[in-house]
Amino acid sequence: MATKDRRERVLEAIVRDYVTNREPIGSKTLVERYQLGVSPATVRNDMAALEEEGLIAQPHTSAGRIPTDAGYRHFVDSIDKLKPLSAGERRAIEKLLDGAVDLDDVLSRAARLLSQITRQVAVVQYPSLERVTLRHLELVPSGPNLVVLILITSAGRVEQRVLHLPEPVEGQVVEDLSRELNAIVVDHQLQQAAQLIVDQAAKLQHPQASISSAVAEAIGSASLADTEERLALAGTANLSRHAVDFAHSITPVLDALEEQVVMLRLLAAMDAGVAVSIGMENEHRDLAEAAVVASTYDVRGRAVARVGVLGPTRMDYPGNMVAVRAVAKYLSDILSDQ
Repeated sequence: MATKDRRERVLEAIVRDYVTNREPIGSKTLVERYQLGVSPATVRNDMAALEEEGLIAQPHTSAGRIPTDAGYRHFVDSIDKLKPLSAGERRAIEKLLDGAVDLDDVLSRAARLLSQITRQVAVVQYPSLERVTLRHLELVPSGPNLVVLILITSAGRVEQRVLHLPEPVEGQVVEDLSRELNAIVVDHQLQQAAQLIVDQAAKLQHPQASISSAVAEAIGSASLADTEERLALAGTANLSRHAVDFAHSITPVLDALEEQVVMLRLLAAMDAGVAVSIGMENEHRDLAEAAVVASTYDVRGRAVARVGVLGPTRMDYPGNMVAVRAVAKYLSDILSDQ
């Protein structure tokens, strides 16, 4: 075996052993436990080289080594194939998510399930209104001068806006306009839908024209404001089980989770597909001892948000990557089939 390949195996063994046992490991134990096929002296030389590269470190005066953030990153980047979930885990995901009744329920269940599978904190981002398309638009008369605008997105998210009209309008006029506008905006993103309604308003007579303009303005403002830019969280109690993995305290991590904008920015900065952010790679200093594994999920082929887990850097990266990828896929399937 080439020296480079052997050192890759040594690093992988150190990572996997430390994740499992949380103890520094020495060369003799590595050889015995992982059947590396070389002498402890050879492994010591490999460990010295890995330490010089900054991939492992000696936490105290013992002969054992542990992975650094760079070591975890090297290990993650070297994973070329992820094992699928077991049949039992897949059935559990299907059973739990298939019973959801609406978007809030779907995301809440997904977060709880992911935290149970990984024993980490699970975070599920609500679909952004900028990325989804409209599935249905309805105008509901609610008095002589009031109309309720109801928007249902392709992800199942429901938005409502109250429109105040300058003068009374008959209910039948509103209902007819509702059907007309719905027909032209379905399957378009919100900003596109708003512009289509503006174009349509130019062709209509009063009062349909003024109502249409109000609808377009409401849709445009909803897309820009996006008041639902938030996360579904589950499993924060799991952090207490990993408290020993944080040198100082888990409080800063809990604070970052509570301040959802921190997590939203971190998720937004991560690559599409399954991505990992480790330790100091996280821009926010409160997450310098944490790792995040996340994946995008989509609705009808369009990526709309992310789902992931947060925990200490000493985590089962391959297992968490598999779980996050699987839950993202089920989320995509369920939301696309609604």
